[in-house]
Amino acid sequence: MSVKSSPTAPLPPETAALLASLTGAAVGPEPVWVEALTHGSFGSSPSASGDYQRLEFLGDRVLGLVIAEWLYETEGEAEGRLSQRLNVLVSRQMCAQIAREVGLGGHIRLGKQARDDGGADSDNILGDVMEALIGANFLARGFEATRAMIRRLWEGAVTGRAGTSKHPKSALQEWAAGHRRKVPEYRLVSREGPDHAARFTVCVSIKGVGEAEATGSSKQEAETAAAEQFLKTHG
Repeated sequence: MSVKSSPTAPLPPETAALLASLTGAAVGPEPVWVEALTHGSFGSSPSASGDYQRLEFLGDRVLGLVIAEWLYETEGEAEGRLSQRLNVLVSRQMCAQIAREVGLGGHIRLGKQARDDGGADSDNILGDVMEALIGANFLARGFEATRAMIRRLWEGAVTGRAGTSKHPKSALQEWAAGHRRKVPEYRLVSREGPDHAARFTVCVSIKGVGEAEATGSSKQEAETAAAEQFLKTHG
């Protein structure tokens, strides 16, 4: 399947590397990769739509087909049970969970206000971008390669862990409540590097327990990593 090409800004090297790890091959020059990561607030996109919405529409359908085929192959349940599993596995929450697991948030092209408002850690945006990347991979590489990509990323969920893994920030907040402690407090320690490759260091603390630091390519990614580190150290 060919993709019409048009001039567009190249992906940052760290973003290209992430996409290569997700898709299983180095990304090419097709503008769909940039389009898939571009939120409407960013202000410019190589697509006429201005953002990732058209690719999200396509990716959602490809994801549904791949997961439905997978469940049909591996589960002997009745149609109703298969539909329930399908709905969970293709939900926005599941797509967002997988996006967080692979560190996608820091690579999304957001406008300043949307990023300041926490867009890089929004279930809606993360889920949409994950679907858009599936759509981009389908256009650039076809169905077989995209099926392989989805099966790699969704393997844990399909084999029985769907819905059992909490986001680290949610898990830490529940841990604090369960131990009758105040809610976790997140503090930005430093921001280094140019805008296109910034590195954020965040400290999370719970009064009377301790603290933990972590670094990420976005404030939200660093907060998530800090929460995970706190649970490993103090949980």
